[in-house]
Amino acid sequence: MTSGPDRPFGSRPSPASAARSRRRNPLIPTIIVVAVIVIAFVYLSQVYADVLWYQQLGFLEVFVTENLARIVLFILAFLIMAGAVYTSLRIAFRSRPIYAPDSAIQDNLNRYQAQLEPIRRLLMLGIPVVLGAFAGTAASSQWQEVLLFLNQEPFNKPDPEFGMDYAFYMFTLPFLSFVTGFLISVVIISAIATILTHYLYGGIRLEEKGLFTTKAARIQIAVVAALFLVLQGVNYWLDRFDTLLNQGTWAGALYTDVNAVIPTKAILAVAALIVAALFIASAFLGRWRLPLIGTAMLIITALLAGGVYPSIVQRFQVQPSELDAEREYIDRNIEMTREAYGLNEVEVEPYTPTDVPEAGALGDDGQTTANIRLLDPNIVSDAFSQLQQFRQYYQFPETLNVDRYEIDGEVQDTVIAVRELDTNGVPDGWVNEHAFYTHGYGVVAAAGSTVQPDGRPSFLQSGIPSTGVLGDDTTYEPRIYFGEESPEYSVVGAPEGRPAAEIDRPQSENSDTDSRTTFNGDGGPEVGNPFNRLVYALKFQSTDLLLSNQVTSESQILYDRDPVERVRKVAPYLTLDGNSYPAIVDGRVKWIIDGYTTSANFPYSTEQELESATQDSQTAEGLATALPAEQVNYIRNAVKATVDAYDGSVDLYAWDDQDPVLKSWQNVYPSSLQPFSEMSADLMAHVRYPEDLFKVQRELLARYHVTETDAFFFNSEAWNVPADPGATSEGATTTATTDRQPPFYLTLQMPNQERAAFSLTTPFIPFVPAGQTPRNVLYGFLAANGDAGTGEDGVKSEDYGRLTLLDSSGQDSVVGPGQAQNLFNSDTEVSQELNLLRQGASEVINGNLLTLPIGGGIAYVQPVYVQSSGSSSFPVLRRVLVSFGENVGFAPTLAEALDQVFGGRSGATTGDQENVGETPEDPATPPTEGGATPAPTPSPTPTPSEGGTPGGATGDPAADLRTALDDANTAIQDGNAALAAGDFAAYGEAQERLQDALQRALDAEERVSGATGE
Repeated sequence: MTSGPDRPFGSRPSPASAARSRRRNPLIPTIIVVAVIVIAFVYLSQVYADVLWYQQLGFLEVFVTENLARIVLFILAFLIMAGAVYTSLRIAFRSRPIYAPDSAIQDNLNRYQAQLEPIRRLLMLGIPVVLGAFAGTAASSQWQEVLLFLNQEPFNKPDPEFGMDYAFYMFTLPFLSFVTGFLISVVIISAIATILTHYLYGGIRLEEKGLFTTKAARIQIAVVAALFLVLQGVNYWLDRFDTLLNQGTWAGALYTDVNAVIPTKAILAVAALIVAALFIASAFLGRWRLPLIGTAMLIITALLAGGVYPSIVQRFQVQPSELDAEREYIDRNIEMTREAYGLNEVEVEPYTPTDVPEAGALGDDGQTTANIRLLDPNIVSDAFSQLQQFRQYYQFPETLNVDRYEIDGEVQDTVIAVRELDTNGVPDGWVNEHAFYTHGYGVVAAAGSTVQPDGRPSFLQSGIPSTGVLGDDTTYEPRIYFGEESPEYSVVGAPEGRPAAEIDRPQSENSDTDSRTTFNGDGGPEVGNPFNRLVYALKFQSTDLLLSNQVTSESQILYDRDPVERVRKVAPYLTLDGNSYPAIVDGRVKWIIDGYTTSANFPYSTEQELESATQDSQTAEGLATALPAEQVNYIRNAVKATVDAYDGSVDLYAWDDQDPVLKSWQNVYPSSLQPFSEMSADLMAHVRYPEDLFKVQRELLARYHVTETDAFFFNSEAWNVPADPGATSEGATTTATTDRQPPFYLTLQMPNQERAAFSLTTPFIPFVPAGQTPRNVLYGFLAANGDAGTGEDGVKSEDYGRLTLLDSSGQDSVVGPGQAQNLFNSDTEVSQELNLLRQGASEVINGNLLTLPIGGGIAYVQPVYVQSSGSSSFPVLRRVLVSFGENVGFAPTLAEALDQVFGGRSGATTGDQENVGETPEDPATPPTEGGATPAPTPSPTPTPSEGGTPGGATGDPAADLRTALDDANTAIQDGNAALAAGDFAAYGEAQERLQDALQRALDAEERVSGATGE
């Protein structure tokens, strides 16, 4: 075929055009370079954003220290792994035999060599780089272990087996295990690279006579094997200490470990070193028999000494007389578990409760009875929302918090929340969501021990503007820029003289207009310059942030606003309590968060999974957050942290300044933590005992309250945390797997104590295996003193954190929480009154069941709420249940219920005693607008209303029914109109009128039925 213009497939390209076609197109490398630059800029911009965030908060050292540690570890691990693999490949390649005998296998290898040759240099560099990157990434995640090892503080306490300081197990052993494990992986990967390379290039060959190796291959393999055995010997030696961290029937090294495992691990360590020496010798002698025999013997010894021999000792020496053999080691487990969890100073007091209430018996328990909390923080959120929300762009959390405040010289328990911003109620649009609606407003608090006569919360702090006994706009800063429900980010701040743009709050509770404000603080990085705006536009993927005129030269960007997440970023070494709570402290709203130092390396201590230990009925319902699924056997409440709700500033206080783990972290971050002596007296007064720590401790204490070896061994005196009686439906049976009852905060004066303290409490019942029905009698009651305040700055109360355990075990007549709930449910009079409360489609809600050691016995108090149907209804407290022994009281107030139980006169001072005689006679009557108590309806025949006024009763039931239905229809129309206009106050009022009309309609219908004789 000849070329020419008439050819169907065209002419052959000329040499010049072919050269041009082979010339690289500059567009492709340009695109690659630009892409790399863009990716690098985006990544570095996020690093720069983090630097700005940490710098603004004053915690730049945390960011720098962590990332420097990660980078250094990455580089070291990268160099070690990549260097070892590259060296192995290089040595194996350079020592390859130049001539190899002909064979079919060698021909195949020659083809592989030919195919690999063009990319051999790339592979010899690329493989070590890739493996080094993986190793560096894995090693960098161990930065905490490395920093703790380098900055460790001693415990100054020796372990009972080896006499090593606890710090060796907490800091040194994890580091040595990490280094040893990493080096073993390096050697193994290097060995694989060595063997494959030698095989590929003929240094190792399979021949008719057997396996052939060149001298160079033999030396290299022998050296690598020797290195592996040396590291394995070190590993065996460290395994001796690891036995003290075992988690078997009892934690720590037991009889078999001490008498069989530990000695054999030492023997194996020495044997591994001997075999390593044999491999080195074989490299020069050219004989593999000795090292191979040594390796086989090492494997056999490891199997026999590491598995068979300990099993024989366990079976024939330990099991026949287990208690005697293990007694010493069980004692170690008890002692060191109690020490690791802070249980070694629990004050145990025998308690013999009476079950017969006597008149006036509560006269000496006035401090406790005056603060019995009737307001359940897990129920009254809807009441806060309906009565104190005021705008659709505000919200309250689903569960509120319990704190205490000094009011008129008396400390009162309070249920408290902040009115946070609800972004779902904000009009759509970037400006509204990120520039106009930026914060919540105000603290709302209600008395814990009383309510208004009609069952509404008795607010101590409420309204807009914020007013109450806790302060007002002039005494504290009510704006909530940083909270649990804050927006992802907000742009705030403006130059002086520019009109305020941020929606601040309604002018008043009933006002239709909102006031405006401008953030005036240092709450976030500045975005006034174009570069920072570009950085954060990339971070939040928002062109509006880059282009909006709401971003001014003085603007700041607020983000990472959840208090717990904020503390987690500045203190990554802490495990944080799942519940942060707000308090008015020194004129600011502060979120208070508890931080824990934890470890799984405390010798002889029993492990707990934090998530499992902190689960209860509240976490199951999503009302609280359990700790992460982390295995620990040591925990301390080392840090109290605060986050300012206005400017987001974070303060970390070294609360447990004797904790060696915290002291080690202080060596790492010398300027991040402040001593607790810097805490103000006001802040001290609002610190409380942390809930999650208490849950972990009570879980352990259920078994480790026993310190006598025999009883502990037989588990004959173990307890359980009771199931939550409210977590099962009425009449249902609780089992050991039912969600546990949560602990409760309340002010309590324990028996034999001089004064009441704000405490965290929990009861105990006898232990039963999972799935069985528990014996619901009370065996123990634990209270943790949570009062740290002394009235002085930086001075902590000596009583704070004191754990007091009332031990009533062995007395099967003491009513437990489940029995108390059954008494309430089965009482005939209570059932009848509860049925009355349920009339008109109302729902009865049982509040938290409080256990109280008062009157020489155990009392149970449970508030009973009623919530009518309708979207604007909310729970109101209508009755209080009380039991003492087998006696039950049920009345509109706690004072009356206690009197019923204690022979007509309890002698108690209660928070709600002023409500006696003031509550509605009809418990199902809904509260009226404004909180006024409805007047009781007289029972005689109703008189006609004037002019048929809506809501009035006449002598004609049919006319009353028609009037009530007309009123209901009007209320429905008014409610729909108010909802469409976004007027939630009017909507709520219409819903209340609707409920009233429906109730009147039901009453009228009953009278109609009665008149007709149906």
